[in-house]
Amino acid sequence: MSVHAHPDDESSKGAATLAKYAAEGVEVLVVTCTGGERGDVLNPAMDRPGVRENLAAIRRDEMAEARRILGVRQHFLGFVDSGLPGPGEPLPEGCFALAPLAEAAGRLVGLMRSFRPHVVVTYDETGGYPHPDHIRTHQVTVAAFDAAGEEAGETGEAGRRPESGAPWRPLKLYYQGGLSRPWFQALHDAMTARGMDSGMREVLAELPGAGLEITTRVPCAEYFATRDRALLAHATQIDPNAGFMLHDRDVERQVWPTEDYHLARSHVGVGVGVGVDVATPEDDLFAGVRCPQGSTAAAGAAASPGCG
Repeated sequence: MSVHAHPDDESSKGAATLAKYAAEGVEVLVVTCTGGERGDVLNPAMDRPGVRENLAAIRRDEMAEARRILGVRQHFLGFVDSGLPGPGEPLPEGCFALAPLAEAAGRLVGLMRSFRPHVVVTYDETGGYPHPDHIRTHQVTVAAFDAAGEEAGETGEAGRRPESGAPWRPLKLYYQGGLSRPWFQALHDAMTARGMDSGMREVLAELPGAGLEITTRVPCAEYFATRDRALLAHATQIDPNAGFMLHDRDVERQVWPTEDYHLARSHVGVGVGVGVDVATPEDDLFAGVRCPQGSTAAAGAAASPGCG
């Protein structure tokens, strides 16, 4: 289960990983917390009459196409985009960032208990960047990850809801670690060495340091093209002639053929709990979860914590 704030986030953050696992037969569910109703139209070719007026419906259609390309399932959690208010501006009434945590986490608990993921992926506490919906997505996902395995009456509002289904405990929680400064620096250096203009100087000048500790690097270069097609399906958000779409894909495959993650919590293997000691970086989000025969370990309130 990969939990995101808006349509297009699933395609710009970890999409090649999702496509890889889906192609291998893993059940993959993307959860989109909002409809992206207050997003900007970032592709000049789509900034035309009828688009902004129908943005919510268009973004749903874009999401459906991206989901099809990636080969995954997708579910809208049903909250309204918060937009990106300027300094001192209030959040709009009724938006996702203002939704009570217990309500939002309760909805996600219900999905976790019905879909029964072994691995959950979302953003770290910064949201990846300071959009209120990304920060709220982190908070909601962590709360749901903790509550999904609780019996009714245990600590945590979300876990007290019997209507959310039978308890199910996901085994691992990851934070997205992609599009980091080291990634931009590696691509910039490699393209510059080959006599190419990377177009990344301005980005590098603004980016903070190394960011999250990376514990897990998933090889998925063969799915970068699928990622790119899913991204372009979000035509209101992605300009094919700007930004992320411009760097050389062959160089990317050579110098950074993985998508990267931080293992935040684990109920399997070494370092069970918050703060996980991974001596050697993992190359699989299901490390410690897969059984020796390749099937995935059972989880949940009364199940084994894994085979690894």
